[in-house]
Amino acid sequence: MSSSHQTENKFLTLSRVSIAYGAPGAPQVVIRDFSMSLKQGSVGCLLGASGCGKSTILRAIAGLEPLVGGTISLGDRVLSSASRHLAPEDRRIGLMFQDYALFPHLTVNENIGFGVRGVSRSERRQRVREMLEIVDLADIGSRYPHELSGGQQQRVALARALAPAPELLLLDEPFSNLDVNTRTHLANEVRDIIKAANRTAIVVTHNRDEAFAMADQLGVMCEGCLEAWASPGDLRRLN
Repeated sequence: MSSSHQTENKFLTLSRVSIAYGAPGAPQVVIRDFSMSLKQGSVGCLLGASGCGKSTILRAIAGLEPLVGGTISLGDRVLSSASRHLAPEDRRIGLMFQDYALFPHLTVNENIGFGVRGVSRSERRQRVREMLEIVDLADIGSRYPHELSGGQQQRVALARALAPAPELLLLDEPFSNLDVNTRTHLANEVRDIIKAANRTAIVVTHNRDEAFAMADQLGVMCEGCLEAWASPGDLRRLN
């Protein structure tokens, strides 16, 4: 199965990315010559078994893993290369991990507003209200995380990731803590939220149904390599 790469309106671009662990003299290459691109406003998914390198790619885009080769670019900015590494906090990237990482001692409003910097208190409150409306939780701002269902916690975590208006949103196995029925429903719901917020996103999952439900472009990974990068429809036809 060959990769199909987008050539127009590229926004996120990974070009021949390689990542290695271990001592410099004897590195263990875990990602080799990984290339893909994603248009602005699109949702890309990386699908593969545990240990195939999906989360490593996500961490590299976020700035949490250095490269030994290749480049990662967002718009006209080079985020990472073998000789350049922009700090994670300077990348304008939002992160949402599988455990949500909500602050238990903060209310929903306070959790969502936590990452909104450089604005007045009234502007922050307005931004929080907007995010709660987008994720359809407008009436629970005063509650604490332990008072919410798993699905509600996930939407709060998504609202918090979106609140600083990141250029790119990264979601690592966002549904893995939820039951099967909730996962299927929320995969479609989260895609709708990302689209409503006009964000670009990369989602990592090992669940085929989630990937096909969410993706505009879908990557199939195996042992650190990208075996395909195409639309879900094209991948279905290839299979």
